[in-house]
Amino acid sequence: MAIVCLDLEGVLIPEIWIGLAELTGIDSLRATTRDVPDYNELMRQRLAILDEHGLGMEDIQRVIADMRPMDGAYDFLMDIRSRHQVVILSDTFYQFAQPLMAQLDWPALFCHELRVEADGRISNFHIRLEDHKRRAVAAFRQLNFTTVAAGDSYNDTSMLSEADRGILFRPPQRVIDDFPHFPVANDYPALTDAVETAMASVSPR
Repeated sequence: MAIVCLDLEGVLIPEIWIGLAELTGIDSLRATTRDVPDYNELMRQRLAILDEHGLGMEDIQRVIADMRPMDGAYDFLMDIRSRHQVVILSDTFYQFAQPLMAQLDWPALFCHELRVEADGRISNFHIRLEDHKRRAVAAFRQLNFTTVAAGDSYNDTSMLSEADRGILFRPPQRVIDDFPHFPVANDYPALTDAVETAMASVSPR
């Protein structure tokens, strides 16, 4: 039995924080793990910026309400789910992701949680488990699942390395340069082909 493990932002949906940056005009909110590989450091930076500008959960929810999956993402996901089990492993937060999961027909999602105060201020974040993407893939492999993983950025590379096969999807050039051993797909047909090629190259567990 096989499981396909996918990152969420940058693979199936746009980057939520970039959307917030565009809405507010705060360019410093554009930083993602492509720019700051340490996710805890990145989140502390983001929360400090929100506090500085008096932004809270309501502002982020306005961004999410207008978001849609990336063009082609829904069809890609439905196609892959017709042949394989799929789990989304993401560093987003359940409070952000739920509306978008509904648009993707509710795939399984493992991610983190925010602490939101009564006035809407986001006061903290709870990381479910450090390096949880990699550790989730390791757990699937211990359960004798064949695993293929796809992601777009630095914070996905430990997951890709842990999987039987890893694939980069539309990564920045510096990630390609740092991890040249991962195949690269730049559109959903290519990603579908890469997943199926990976599955065919791995002996079933």
